[in-house]
Amino acid sequence: MLSKERIDELVELQANLGYTFRDNLLLNKALTHKSYVNEKSEAIKNNERFEFLGDSILDVVVSHYMVKTFQDFSEGLLSKIRAAVVNESCLAGLAREIHLGQYLLLGRGEELTGGRDKNSILANAFEAVAGAVYFDSNLETAYDVFLPKLKGEIGQYAETSLFRDFKSELQQFAQTNLSCIPHYRVVNETGPDHEKQFEVVVRTNGDEQGKGSGRSKKEAEQAAARNALEHLNPKNPNHGA
Repeated sequence: MLSKERIDELVELQANLGYTFRDNLLLNKALTHKSYVNEKSEAIKNNERFEFLGDSILDVVVSHYMVKTFQDFSEGLLSKIRAAVVNESCLAGLAREIHLGQYLLLGRGEELTGGRDKNSILANAFEAVAGAVYFDSNLETAYDVFLPKLKGEIGQYAETSLFRDFKSELQQFAQTNLSCIPHYRVVNETGPDHEKQFEVVVRTNGDEQGKGSGRSKKEAEQAAARNALEHLNPKNPNHGA
């Protein structure tokens, strides 16, 4: 049984989370770190099993949203974005947004060494809470609860060129919509050998669709492909960055 004080604490967290548990014991278990269990004589279970479950739940939430939203992204790009979102640093940040750390049950050692603000503990607890929400309800509810929290992170990584292979995206778009393969050509080189600047144009079916420059042919081709995507598919927001 939970004390009234603990129940009141969990009510606060549920308001931050945007979900009300039918079974508060599930949420309490999700917040129970193994260091706390190790110091108790009574049989208490820690949150590691919920953490295992929640990791998969968050993967599904992110994957489902991206497959629906970013229809031109390759499987490899989707995997990179998901890995960037469902990782320790990102999840710890999301945990801080709902003040998760102050509701954790920690052992004395972790308490004294700042465990409530450790990335690893916060990220694991966030996953555990996701697992508890799923266990208390269903996948659809977990999706509705956690997607709004994850969507901003997904969008941020989806829009950064660090994760984008514009040449692959352009090739997929051209094959699907234009029945052709893009062709790239270097049209200009400037600067000394150690500081070359390349200018590349990309054509589909003989028509110039984009132009880009860079310090290498590969970089210039990526820039040209990005420019072509913006030209060919301006209504798709996923090609802007």
